[in-house]
Amino acid sequence: MSSTSIDTIATQHVFLHVGCGPAKRQHTTRGFVSDEWREVRLDIDPVVQPDIIGSMTDMKMVDSGSMDALYSSHNIEHLFAHEVPVALAEFRRVLKDDGFVILTCPDMQSVCQLVAEERLTDTAYMSSVGPIAPLDILYGHRSALAKGNHYMAHRCGFTKQVLIGVLKAAGFPQSLVMQRQAPLFDLWALASNSQRSEDELRSLVDLHFPLEQRGVVIADM
Repeated sequence: MSSTSIDTIATQHVFLHVGCGPAKRQHTTRGFVSDEWREVRLDIDPVVQPDIIGSMTDMKMVDSGSMDALYSSHNIEHLFAHEVPVALAEFRRVLKDDGFVILTCPDMQSVCQLVAEERLTDTAYMSSVGPIAPLDILYGHRSALAKGNHYMAHRCGFTKQVLIGVLKAAGFPQSLVMQRQAPLFDLWALASNSQRSEDELRSLVDLHFPLEQRGVVIADM
């Protein structure tokens, strides 16, 4: 290995990709795909060949204060509601003091608007695995569940304000939450393990949130 490669590894930040599934770093955020970051993949399902096999509610194989950041995309909705605080406590534990979390999950408010319109089983959007209905967003992808992949079941849900609340209850000093309504139906959250200036928070948003950043709520906790 060249000295340049060794220097690059030595200066890289490390992020934990929780519930990674088969996805790799290029499917995370614009910021995490840069050479400044190294990915460590964690998943409960050994089939996806993660670096670490384990649950987000018990990550004892990850040292406390060892991660610069954590990325969790569409995972916390797979937990029971009482398990969410446990997982978020684990997220905080493995982060360095100045670390941060990028977290995404379905937006129940916009999904339930379709349910109220009697569109529970109508196609809400097309995904890489086919049409997705509100029923799939609420309870888990029916096709995957029918094939026996019960990891895909959804057991709880969040609105923008509820997500801000659970992050505050978990002890994160600050958070930002963005709501994307139809046809995306998701929430994006940034939770910081330390106090940051608004400029610092906005800089992280620019690096890690989708390009459409309107409607972000800054919650100073």
